[in-house]
Amino acid sequence: MSFDKRASTWDASSRRQELAKAVADKIKSSGLLNPGISLLDVGAGTGLLARRLLPYVAKITGVDSSKGMIDEFSKIGENAVAIHSDILEYDSTSLYGGIVSSMTMHHIEDIDALFAKLFSLLEPGGFITMADLEKEDGSFHDGGNEGVYHFGFDEESLKAALLKAGFEKISLERVYEVEKEKRSYPVFLLTARKPDGR
Repeated sequence: MSFDKRASTWDASSRRQELAKAVADKIKSSGLLNPGISLLDVGAGTGLLARRLLPYVAKITGVDSSKGMIDEFSKIGENAVAIHSDILEYDSTSLYGGIVSSMTMHHIEDIDALFAKLFSLLEPGGFITMADLEKEDGSFHDGGNEGVYHFGFDEESLKAALLKAGFEKISLERVYEVEKEKRSYPVFLLTARKPDGR
């Protein structure tokens, strides 16, 4: 799967647009955002999620391992910063008030390492809110499963990984269902916080 080659036409999919809107709407209604907060968008892609959140925050930094995707992200607004990097190799000189992500976790092999990294990038009391697939049978990706390390996630395994990394106040909620080939693939939104004073 070449995200670089698909970047220029990625946003043409109404299915992706609808999913991004559903996730963004849920985040906006959660009370997590405020005009002074800086967010990190992990696996930011073309900015489908970030452009919907940008009017409600001070700044969004998008990180993506695809050069083509992050080039598209750089166009979404002056308060959006585009970084071409693998998230596990990303070093930031400042911490973030919140971290968002949509449909990226299943492309990251080591979930324990991911959550530990995100924990290290958050301010004390900061949050993560991340959308991804519930457990599925591997049929979600039309073009095959190259670069897919998880066929969705189950709630208990995610909670255990988040607790291991140090997160608290963990919740998961189904926020959308992707309809493909007469099948439905539920999407959850997980939210967790880094404790104050750590």
